[in-house]
Amino acid sequence: MTETVAIAMDELVALCKRRGFVYPASEIYGGINGFWDYGPLGTQLKNNIRDSWWSHMVECPPLGPDGNPLQMVGLDSAIIQNPKAWVASGHVGGFNDPMVDCRACKSRFRADHLIGIELTFPDAPENHRNYLFTGMGEPAEVLEANAKKIKKVEKAHGGYEKSSEAHIYSELNEEERARFTCPDCGQLGELTEPRQFNLMFETSVGAIRDDDAKTYLRPETAQGIFLNYKNVLDTMRVKVPFGIAQVGKAFRNEVTPRNFVFRSREFEQMEMEWFCHADEAKQWKDFWQNQRMDWYKSLGLTDANLIFREHGQDELSHYAKAGYGTVDIEYRWPFTAPGFGELEGIAHRTDFDLKQHAEHAGAKLEYFDQERNERYFPHVIEPAAGLTRATLAVICEAFTPTPDRKGSKYILKFAPHIAPIKAGIFPLVKKDGMPEIARKLYLDLRESFVVEYDAKQSIGKRYARMDEVGTPYCFTIDGDTVADQTVTVRERDTAEQHRITLDQVEIFLRERIG
Repeated sequence: MTETVAIAMDELVALCKRRGFVYPASEIYGGINGFWDYGPLGTQLKNNIRDSWWSHMVECPPLGPDGNPLQMVGLDSAIIQNPKAWVASGHVGGFNDPMVDCRACKSRFRADHLIGIELTFPDAPENHRNYLFTGMGEPAEVLEANAKKIKKVEKAHGGYEKSSEAHIYSELNEEERARFTCPDCGQLGELTEPRQFNLMFETSVGAIRDDDAKTYLRPETAQGIFLNYKNVLDTMRVKVPFGIAQVGKAFRNEVTPRNFVFRSREFEQMEMEWFCHADEAKQWKDFWQNQRMDWYKSLGLTDANLIFREHGQDELSHYAKAGYGTVDIEYRWPFTAPGFGELEGIAHRTDFDLKQHAEHAGAKLEYFDQERNERYFPHVIEPAAGLTRATLAVICEAFTPTPDRKGSKYILKFAPHIAPIKAGIFPLVKKDGMPEIARKLYLDLRESFVVEYDAKQSIGKRYARMDEVGTPYCFTIDGDTVADQTVTVRERDTAEQHRITLDQVEIFLRERIG
């Protein structure tokens, strides 16, 4: 994707369904809002991105500022933990979103995601009774103007502890809320006052469903790392600074899941907690935000579509307020363009989590540093990425309309190393020994690469299908192959063709894919 090409999300979503990347969950029963199933190619793409992250973070972590490899280990913690862990982490008491309902159409919105709503009376005085709500999807100039208005409100009213759109909306009385229209049905005065809505999914453990059996599906993978911090220290011969990384499912009962898989109720996270001394936290936060940006670029995301954005003091999570804050890596999504939206956050969580669990569990989680002769709770730098969100970004970046190309209305320009299928192997026709040669080549390559053998339909239709699923190379066995042992190589991005010998095909792929 480039700055000059506008992507229609409905076309991208349709391609993902048609070519087996993402399906609506429980589709035969009408679906279920906020849940998605990944099809064969979507699963392969997501796994390739996950494997790239795991390789970069755990198996071959980057060199640190001193030029030495970093200490990093992996973890796979349980989705359901002791519910006391979520009390200690602050999720039970504070993991809430303000919810607004429409009485007319029964739609539900997060108060801070009410986009583009303004008071019906345009001549109302310019104070906290007259402004646009900010939110995802607004042009950058609108967001900037709205932010100025909100700051003006804060200055006039002595400031708010949390200067958010939701807070200001909560300040309106019933008469003032009556001046707002529902963004779905357009009815005037039908939006309710905000109510706090806990985002965690509750479940029960055991045969009896009562308060003693109540627990939660994890809303983040990070707490499983903190709960195992001492176990890793005791068993893996690591010392501060070191990291623990994890990939896994997380669940949030989002009020308004939207924008395809961007905000869903079940998703996968790739999180790493980097334990370090407080004096080195700023250095490590800067280090990891640059490492993470480089990784996204390695997936094929371009400079023009990526930015850093520091969180304002009013946006910070409770665990980051006393530290060096949080910086987001933002991507220019089709539904935020020309603006940007969050892709990954790199937060300085301070020593909040370890102290909380030490206090609530009565566990000894302090670290004794022999070199410093000091006992302390390590501070934590957390690069927290969504695997599902990274997959969507890769698809958005790769999605390329090709109106002038014969056979393919769109192609997916995946970086070769994460493409679900690396190569297509095609006999031009089903005779004259071509299928036998193509079949042997396929069997030789499948041990090292994900490749596909296809002898059906015309060669043009086979090329078009490979273009749409993002396959970077196709090898065609034709009449000349039988005579001189050469094959046609077709490049996805340019549709250019050239010939190489059969015995060079594997080398060709290794040089370009790894």
